[in-house]
Amino acid sequence: MSGIPTTVDISVVVPIYNEEENVPILVEELRQVLSQLKRSYEILLVDDGSADQSWDFLVAAARKCSCVRLIRFRRNFGQTAAMTAGFRESRGKVIVTMDADLQNDPAEIPKLLDRMDAGFDVVSGWRKNRQDPYLTRRLPSAIANRLISWFTGVALHDYGCTLKAYSREVVTHLDLYGEMHRFIPALASWVGGLIAEVPVNHRPRRFGKSKYGLSRIVKVILDLLTVKFLLRYSTRPIQIFGKLGLLFGLLGALMMLVVLGGHLAFMICGQEGFADDLIKRPFWVIAPFMLILFCLQFISMGLLAEIQIRTYHESQNKPIYVIRERVESSASAGP
Repeated sequence: MSGIPTTVDISVVVPIYNEEENVPILVEELRQVLSQLKRSYEILLVDDGSADQSWDFLVAAARKCSCVRLIRFRRNFGQTAAMTAGFRESRGKVIVTMDADLQNDPAEIPKLLDRMDAGFDVVSGWRKNRQDPYLTRRLPSAIANRLISWFTGVALHDYGCTLKAYSREVVTHLDLYGEMHRFIPALASWVGGLIAEVPVNHRPRRFGKSKYGLSRIVKVILDLLTVKFLLRYSTRPIQIFGKLGLLFGLLGALMMLVVLGGHLAFMICGQEGFADDLIKRPFWVIAPFMLILFCLQFISMGLLAEIQIRTYHESQNKPIYVIRERVESSASAGP
């Protein structure tokens, strides 16, 4: 379309799912903050298959503001898919992501951009004074942040904060699945990106209900295992599977030595030993090791399946979402 610039300085990407009451306020707050910056910008709103009137409000906002661009999915594909679509469809040299529930404060965007200007590739927000229930949100999040930092080696206080800024070079080649959008800082660090974290204001939710719950912890843990595998063993899987095989081989050898030692002790001393007593009850030896073996087999199959599904998507360039329609403005805002 003629008249539309191919690049802008800043793209703000916002996944939206059933946020009809928050959309008008969000767009106005973003417009006020971004218009004060001496940079060109766009606001890219991705409707992730909302079942309420969010899309109607988004279209109304796009008609009022030339900086607004819209993407609408045919159904709910999840936040990771919405963010991936935003990365691919955006035109900004710097991409800022945030939630649509108004808990992320748009006024913090200049703070993120200042750190990006200092040479960082990813700047992550830290909700230091988080306005969420402790038991159902803050405590599980704190545990998850510790686990992710430990597993990935990239220490951040708040992986779950959507308010982040990314350089286009970092996110262009990322292929995200599942709930892996929260691990982008770790993935960026793996390819040599510089990561920074800044405290940001966090506001209580005013309208609607949270889309997150305790059930997401299981998904995060499973995706964390995938990320750990991809970061460390994706190019050399024999290192993990081979080590496990050697470990079980060593345990098997030790068990055989114990049994043989027990037999020798019984033959020499004529007394029944502990190992010989176990042989008479083989169930208590075989069953636990079989269960452990089954567990490892399933984990291994899951990791191998993860590699296969990534190959399926990437080799055939198959998207993880389907866009229903787009709304483009005639020009982007800003200088």
